[in-house]
Amino acid sequence: MRKFFKLGMALTLSVAMLLTSCKKEEVSNNGNTENPGGGGTGSANTDYPSTAIVIYEAVTDLDGNRYDAVRIGDQVWMAENLRTTKYADGTSIPLGTSTSTTTAYCYAPGAHQSYEENVMDNVARYGYLYNWPAVMHGASSSAANPSGVQGICPDGWHVPSDAEWIQLTDYMKTQPTYMASGNADNLAKALAATWGWNSSSNTDAPGNNPSTNNATGFSALPAGYYNGRYYYFCNNANFWSATERNDENTFYLSLYCSYAGVMYEDNGDKYDGFSVRCVRD
Repeated sequence: MRKFFKLGMALTLSVAMLLTSCKKEEVSNNGNTENPGGGGTGSANTDYPSTAIVIYEAVTDLDGNRYDAVRIGDQVWMAENLRTTKYADGTSIPLGTSTSTTTAYCYAPGAHQSYEENVMDNVARYGYLYNWPAVMHGASSSAANPSGVQGICPDGWHVPSDAEWIQLTDYMKTQPTYMASGNADNLAKALAATWGWNSSSNTDAPGNNPSTNNATGFSALPAGYYNGRYYYFCNNANFWSATERNDENTFYLSLYCSYAGVMYEDNGDKYDGFSVRCVRD
């Protein structure tokens, strides 16, 4: 009898531990007050609406930065810009002061500030900007869905292909909540964070009434880009894909403070510094 009791207790504990483990990974619908300060170490991406399906502190990089994630359709995306200075294998990503199509670099976003001010004020909020060599970490271009390119992403996550970005917006077009003014082409506000964007008078643009942004919880931030100097900080968000168009150019996704749509570009110079969002494997 005692043997059966012990066996029963062991099974009960095992089931309880399994349920606890599953619950920790569970995607739940939350507002923006459950986790003040966000899951990350200073990202301040806390404005998650009740429509967002959030996984708090979904992944941690080798620098110890923790990132929230959101489920949008069948995909799980980081809800914060990547800000690591190390690959998952421990290799460091050097800070860049020049451009390169072959050497991996990261850059601290900003405008009209010294580099030190950019690092102190902006990296924790806006993440680093990375050139394409840094993003890919030696991997070849991929147009597959999923891309299969871990690149700069933490273990269990990967760099999205152009097809994965298109999957994201195609899904959004099936959800009225994500369409500004009911227009399936007006998706920018649903991806853009509620803060950080320059003001715009254009209806349904991220810079117009930004408190109504971010229905998805994706929390896109306008870190601009680096191309020998910093451009469009607070005006423009650019996100790399793992898909190249040719030896010099790559596909990427852009949002602008004054434009209601999402732009797919195929002319990203590989030496440009753009933001990175990873997708869960």
